[in-house]
This record gives sequence, C-alpha cells and structure tokens, in this order.
Amino acid sequence: GTVLNVSVSDHDRSDSLLLSWDEPEGGAKGYLLALSSLGSGTVLQNVSAGPNTTSFWFHGLTPGTRYEIEVTATMACMDTTSQTITAQTSPSPVRNLSLSSGGSSSSLRAAWVPGHGGRDGYRLALWHSHSHSLLRNVSLLPTASTFLFDGLLAGSEYALKVSTLAGSGQASSTIHQWTAPSIPTQLRLSPGSSTSLVASWADATGAAWLHLELRNLLTQKVSTTLSARRGLTSYTFQHLHPGTQYWLGLSATAGPHTVVGPNATAWTYPLSPGNVTLSSAEEQNSLQARWSIPEGQRDFYLVTLREGEDSIPTRNISVGGDNDHVTFHGLSPGQQYSVQVVVVAGPYRASAHSTTAWTEPRAPSGVSLSSQGSPHSLLASWEEAAGEGYLLVLSLAEHPVKNSSLPRGVTNFTYEGLHPGTLYTFEVSTVAGPYTSSPRCISNWTYPLPLEQLTLSNGGHSTSLQASWRAASSGSTGYTGTLRETKSQEQVRNVTVGSDWTNVTLENLVPGRQYTLEMAAVAGPYRSPVRSATDWTYPLAPAGVTLTNSRRPMGLSAFWDKAAGDVDQFHLQLYSKSHAAQRNTSVGPNTHNFTFLGLSPGTQYFLKVTVLAGPYRSSSHFATEWTYPLSLANVSVQPGRKPQELHVSWVESGGGRDHLVQLSVAESLSIIRNVSVPRGVTQLNLEGLVPGSRYRVEIISQAGPHRISSQTAIGYTVPLPPRSLSASPSSMARALAVHWEAAPGQRDGYLLSVLEEGSPAPPRNLEAGKDSTNVTVPQLEPGTCYLVRIWAMAGPYRSLPENITGCTAPAAPTNLSLTNPGSSSELYTSWNKPPGRRDHYHVNLYSLSTQSRIQVQTLNPDALNITWTHLEAGSKFAVQVTAVKGSLEAPSINVTQWTYPLAPVNLTLGSPSASALVVSWAVVGGGAEGFVVDVHDAASGAPVGHTALAGDARSHILRSLSPGTRYSVAVRATAGPFHASTPNLTHCTRECDALLA
Repeated sequence: GTVLNVSVSDHDRSDSLLLSWDEPEGGAKGYLLALSSLGSGTVLQNVSAGPNTTSFWFHGLTPGTRYEIEVTATMACMDTTSQTITAQTSPSPVRNLSLSSGGSSSSLRAAWVPGHGGRDGYRLALWHSHSHSLLRNVSLLPTASTFLFDGLLAGSEYALKVSTLAGSGQASSTIHQWTAPSIPTQLRLSPGSSTSLVASWADATGAAWLHLELRNLLTQKVSTTLSARRGLTSYTFQHLHPGTQYWLGLSATAGPHTVVGPNATAWTYPLSPGNVTLSSAEEQNSLQARWSIPEGQRDFYLVTLREGEDSIPTRNISVGGDNDHVTFHGLSPGQQYSVQVVVVAGPYRASAHSTTAWTEPRAPSGVSLSSQGSPHSLLASWEEAAGEGYLLVLSLAEHPVKNSSLPRGVTNFTYEGLHPGTLYTFEVSTVAGPYTSSPRCISNWTYPLPLEQLTLSNGGHSTSLQASWRAASSGSTGYTGTLRETKSQEQVRNVTVGSDWTNVTLENLVPGRQYTLEMAAVAGPYRSPVRSATDWTYPLAPAGVTLTNSRRPMGLSAFWDKAAGDVDQFHLQLYSKSHAAQRNTSVGPNTHNFTFLGLSPGTQYFLKVTVLAGPYRSSSHFATEWTYPLSLANVSVQPGRKPQELHVSWVESGGGRDHLVQLSVAESLSIIRNVSVPRGVTQLNLEGLVPGSRYRVEIISQAGPHRISSQTAIGYTVPLPPRSLSASPSSMARALAVHWEAAPGQRDGYLLSVLEEGSPAPPRNLEAGKDSTNVTVPQLEPGTCYLVRIWAMAGPYRSLPENITGCTAPAAPTNLSLTNPGSSSELYTSWNKPPGRRDHYHVNLYSLSTQSRIQVQTLNPDALNITWTHLEAGSKFAVQVTAVKGSLEAPSINVTQWTYPLAPVNLTLGSPSASALVVSWAVVGGGAEGFVVDVHDAASGAPVGHTALAGDARSHILRSLSPGTRYSVAVRATAGPFHASTPNLTHCTRECDALLA
C-alpha cells in the first residue's frame, strides 16, 4: 500500500511528458515504467529506471494524445507497488494561419492548416486592434480549417488568436489584418468665394486615412494634397485663383489597402469687370462698350445690349476673356441703350452695368393731316418714331399758328377752332436726348359747310322731278350733286352749279320710279357732308285687268298688264255685293296675276287693281266673275227610323242654288230616285226601301253657270231580325244546335253571341253566312244554360237582337260503386263528379230480389255518395245515379251488391233412423239467397257432408250416416259472396235398428 505520488507534466512540450514520483519508504531496488495509449491497452514504451530515480521523460509522443502510464516500484523481498496515471500531451498549434479580407470592407476570413497530432477543437478570439475590445469568441470542431468573420467595420485593424484545444492544454497562434476601406460617397466640390473651394463627402468612417488631391485644370498642376484621419467630412481649399476650374480626387487607405474614391470638379467664382462705359462710335447708329479686365481667369465675356427704359435685351455678344471692348452696329435711331458685361467662368458669372446712351433720332414717317369731315378741326397723325418726344408746328399762309411739344407714345394731335375751307401746314420733328431730327411737313384743307333744306318733288308729273335748297352760309365755292335710281343705285346724271343756284329741274325720267338726289357744297378738294332727298315720279295705271274662275271650289284668278314705268307693288281689292267683307291683297311689281282662295262659293265678285309707286297710286277699271259652288260637305247616309228608310244629311258650304239628291242601288249604279231640295235644306228622308240593302247617294249643287257634285256616300238600311229562333242540345256532346228563319229583305250575314249564364267570362261570338239558318255551337260545358243572341248584319248595322236560352245535356256520373260496409241492412253508394253543371242527382235503388224500385233519392249537384239503410238482409240490390239539368237527364251504368244475410235460428237435430239426421231451422228477416248445411264427425272433426239448398228451404235430411255416431252440424245462410252461420250443434244417430230390436 505504499503511495508513489506519481505526477505528469509536459513543460509546454507537445511531444514529451515528464513523469515524476516519490521514492517509497525503505527505498526501491528499481522501477518499471509502462506507457500505453489510453483505451487501446497497447504498450508503446516500456522503460526501467534505477533505484534512485524519481522522474523520467517520455519523448517522441504524439501531441494532443491521451496516455496511460503505470509506475511499478520493486522493493526488498521482491515486494512491488504500482500506481497508474493518465496524462495528455499538449496539442501543437495550427500552421499557416492567415486572415484576409478578400477586398471586403465588412468581413475577414481565417484559414489554417491543423498542427501535428490530435486535438479536441479550436477556439477563435477576434479583437479590434484600436479599441482592444474582444468582438468574437468562437469554438469550432477539430475538423474545421476556415472561419468567416462578418459584420465588421470597414477600414479597421483586427487581431485573431487561434487556440488548439486538447484536454486542459492548448496551443495558440495569432495574426493581424485590416478590412478593406469603404469609399466615401456624395463627394461635392463647390465654390466658397472667388479664391476658395469647399469639399464635402459622406460615409467617411470606413477608412483609416483619406487622401485628397486638388489640381488646377488650366495648368494641370497639383495645387494642394491632404491626408486626413478617419471621420473628417469636409475641407476648405484657400488661396486659389478666381474663375479657375479645379479637379479634386479622393482615395481611402486602411493598412495595406488603398481604394480610389470619387472625384469632382468645380470653379471658383470669377471677379466682375470694372469701369463699364457705353458711348457713341464713329459710325451712325453705333455704340461702343468698354471695361477693365479683372484679376484671375474666365472663359469669356457675355456682353448684353439693353434697349429702352425697360432695359429689354436686344443684342448678346460673346468675346474672349482677354478683350476689353465691343462695338454694336445697326442700332435703332433715337433709342436709349445700356450695356451689361458678364464674366463667365464655368457655371458662374459676375456682371457690371454701364450708364445709358442715346442714338440720333429720325423724323416721324407716315405724317398725315386730315379734316375727318369737320369744317373747324384738323387731325394730325404720324407713325411712332424712336425718341423721347415730338415738336409740332401748325402754320397758316407761312405764319405759325400753334407750337406744341408731345411726349413719346403720342402719335396724333387735333387742332380745334379752325376756319372752314382753309389751307393749313403741319410740321413734326423727333426729340431724343440731346438730338432733334429734321421736320416732316404736310398741308391740308378744312371741310366746307353743307347746304340746307334740300327737297325733291314730282309736282304730279310722271317724267320729271324738281330739286330746291337753301345756300350755305359760308365757305362754299359751288354745288355738285348726283341723281341716282334709289333701288339700283345706278347713277342717272351729275349736277354741277354755281354758288348762287338754289333749284334745278330734272327731265326725261321713268314713271313710277324712285330717285335720290345727293348734293354737297365744294371748297378746295373737299366736299361738305352730303345732303340727300328722294321722291317718285308719278306711276301709270295698269291695263287689261280680267278676273277668271280657276275651277277651284273657292278661287278666282286675276290677270293684268303692266304699264310703262316702275311700280313698287300692285294692290288688289276684291269684293262682292252679297258680302260686306272685302279682300285686299298686295303683290310685288313683277307679278301680273293672282289667285284669290277661300272665297264664298257661287258668288259674284268685283276686282280693282291699283299701282303703287312710293306714296303715289293709280287704279284700273273693275273686272267681275263668279266662283264655283262647293260640293256639299259631310254627306251622311244613316238608317232611318224604320228598316225601309234612309236618312240623308249634309252641310252646306255656302253659295249655290238648289240641290239634287240622287239615290242608286250600290251594286247596279242605276239611279232609282231624283229628289230636288231648295238651298238651306240640309236633310232628307228616303222611304220605301229594302231592309238590309246597300245604297249610294250623290248630291249635285249649282251656282250661276257652274255645277258640282258631292262625294258619293254609301249607306245601309237596317236589316230585319231573324225569326223562330231555337236552341237545343246537339247530338254532338257539349254543343247546342241553334236554328232560325230568315226575315224579308237583304243582309250581309248573321252574328251570334253565346253567353254562359252566371259566368263573368265574355260571350263567344260566331258569324254565319247570309243564307245560313242554323249553326252548331261546340265546346260548351255540359249541363249549362246559355243565353243565345242573334243579329242580322248589313254593313256596320245590326238588326234588333233575338234572344233565347238553351241548355246543354248534363254529363253522366262515372266510377259508380255500391259497396257493403259489412252490414246486413246498409249499402254505400259513391261516384265521381262529372264535368259541367246539373240541377241535382236522381239516385234509384232497385231490389233484384223483389224486382221493384224500393228507394229514390234526389241529391244536390255537389253530392258524391249516399248510404242506404233499413235494407232487407241477404238481398241483392242495384243502383243507378242520374244527373238532371232541367228536363235533360244523363244516367250512369247500373251496379249491384248484396246485403249480408242473417244467420238461421232455432237449429234442431233429430235422428229418424240409424243412418239419418233431420236438420231444421227458422229464418229471421228476409231470408237468404240459399243455405249450406255442413256436417263433421264430432269425434275426429273430419267433414262428412256439404249440402247447398235453396233460399226457401227450412229443413234437410242427412242420409247415409254411420249409426250411433255423433255428428256436428252447422247451417249457413248465403247471399252473394256473404254468409252467416249458426253455431255447431251435435247429435248422435241411432244405434243399428237390428241391435235395438
């Protein structure tokens, strides 16, 4: 039991183990050391050690492997003591450890080759180098050889420690690496002033350093370089050249990584020019602009010439950046100008303005001087000329009358209070700044005053007119005029007279024509406002006036010839001596006929035609003519109060004398009556005609020499009604046969109406030919009464109706049955309701036993069954159901049935001999159709005899029986299929007669 206190250590060596132990008490002669792989039992090393040894190195072991070591100490007397201990070698570190970004700014990939020997796994620890904070601590399986760290900061340095684990031992390797930097975004370069640029960017935390390079694009020289630590987002570049374009480049650096970022260009603001002036050039209508060249650079100058007070741009000129003047040619005369000089450098501008300058003006054009018809004023006008204003001078006979100055924008001026008919001179000049143009001159006259009280009249003459007027008060040198036809405005002649004339006569004119004279006073080249007067020459009367009948019922046509000269219109006056009213009509000058319509028929009319020319007129002689009479209107032919009469009526339209009424038979057209009636009569009764006939009526009217017929009217006399009308049931089912006799006279046919009594349905209408005397009305309801009406028809007229009521035969009941409910005194009868109507049912019950009718029942029309009681038992009965409508009947078929019989009573048995039994019974009630005697052996129940007897039997002898035997006997009463039996009665036959003896 000596304890050796064995211990093992590796002293950071992965292929060796140092074994140590304590020497046992009393010492040891030697030691035996056995090293084996844990779990396999295989001894790998077997070593002996001397007595004073207390430790031993095992070399050549596999790193990271578990071993079992047994130490055995040999002591005196061959005693031994052993102790076993397990140990594990330290693992070997990984090899070829690498940490790379692969160009990624947010991830690093670790990779390694496993060290020699075994291991339990790996532990990876990632630190941020700048902050020394542990970011990740990951344990991996022993088979892992790579791992990706993501979600890292861009452009940052990281340290990785990879530890190989084996038991409690571990071996570590470390490595450092940077993530790729991220490129800053939103790089902007903008001017801060004419000598500075401001650079700004975003997302600048993803790089350790930012490198900025500013380059002058004009000289292609680098102006400034700058390196900035992480986080800087803007920088201002100072001391730059004005108006110069610069290029800025940016790159990001992190450890060994450098990424080229975006670039931007921008201009510094240019400086504006100085001392800008605008002055007259040597050439006419030209101005020259000058300025001082500012410091710095520029692309070019944009020189804008502005015109007027509103400074509206009119010219744009671009010149090189080294120029200091520009000349503008071909400018508008008398215009105010200013200039703006703009320095352009890239997108930026700097400008300066000059004072204003003027070009020399021109005199106005389009100068006019007009009187506008006024005798006391003149209107001066001109076209707008460029400048500040105008200078006006009005002169009379080279002596100035009025001087005026007007501002720009005014282009006319009215001189008032001048003398009529006077020549004036007008001058106008343009003023612009210090300049005044040469004047423009023009002369004109004022208008003279017009003449007064001009008149023109015909004096009753057809071919001349006289003009007169009052002389003008002043300013007139004479009078001039023109005579025109007013309508055509054609000039007839010119009139020119001296200033002392006040009238003139115009000859050889056209009669009835309107003329207009226009006169004016003359002064210089102008005339006064025109005065005019108008009048007509007197017209000539028309000739050849006639009035003819136009053969229209109420029309007359007028004709006339046009006389020489003109007319405005013709006025026609038509009147009749028999009528107070007259017709007045006007027609155009080219019309030579006219038709008067709507006149009174048969009337004499008189016509006068009057020519109108202006306010003057001339009339013709009178013409006369008669109008035709009108045919009578609304001729009506209606039946008279009797079938042999016609009533004729009409409406008179006026005019005419007597009327002739002509009557003819419509089919033959031959006139059978001529009746003359005076004017004023409007109706006539024609008698003695044939009833139901078609007639034609025509009425002839006469007025003066003219006759006219009315339209033909057709009329009918009313036919006589048929006679001896009858209606009876037809041999056809559900029909009525209607008969009648024809009445005297004519007819077109017959109309029949069949109406079911008590029904809201409309009647049925049938037509029959004029020669028919009967008709069958089918498809009626059985057992129903109908009102039959008949009319004789002639044209649209009917005779008085003939009426009769007829009934159809009723329908017989169907499915009649007679059943026995199990009773000897009752029977049940039922049937189906037949179609149609009926008044009631007659139900007859017959006794076939007595051959007599024993009961008759009358039932309402809706009954469908009846029960018969108190009948004779065991009897046969027959039943029949009859539908009754008035005197018409429809019987059903007969059906039969039996009542149950009553069982016989007082059954007695006797044995008159050894082989016979006497059976007797009595009957209650009516008896039975027959009797059946049944005999059974009382002992065995076997049937012995079955005998059928007539209904009058009351006893029966049973023979050939066995002597001394007991029999059971029953008697049944039968009636048809029904029977009723007595109870069984037993009795013995006698013993054999010989034995008895």
